[in-house]
Amino acid sequence: MEVILLEKIANLGDLGDKVSIKNGYARNYLIPQNKAVAATAKKIAEFEVRRAELELAAKEKFLAAQSRADALSKLQIIIPHKAGDEGRLFGSIGTHAIADAILKAGITIEKHEVRLPHGTIRHLGDFEVDLHLHSDVNAKIAIKITAEA
Repeated sequence: MEVILLEKIANLGDLGDKVSIKNGYARNYLIPQNKAVAATAKKIAEFEVRRAELELAAKEKFLAAQSRADALSKLQIIIPHKAGDEGRLFGSIGTHAIADAILKAGITIEKHEVRLPHGTIRHLGDFEVDLHLHSDVNAKIAIKITAEA
């Protein structure tokens, strides 16, 4: 199936690109989330009329993500959690707990923007967590896991 992308999609294409993808990916994800439209003659004409509007919206999203990344890079988040004597946590710290801690610090973030490539955190200490805020904007944040008193 051929679609026209309405925003930049990582590893697929940029705004306005006409790409050929599998039917399920288009029907189940891109089209319902308004990230793409089917590449028919009518839709191509509609897209060309709206191109400037979509490019402006994409630039605004990028600038908002960039400003969030700048604010996040200055933060250091401390998360208290129950731990044993050897520094091993009871349970673990995942994306949800990290997103909640950042939200309490005053910056909006969704849990799907937090990336933990090595899995959840299971020990006390200092960690650097990746945040994927936009297809072109990534940030790192310092997280310190401490034992609850």
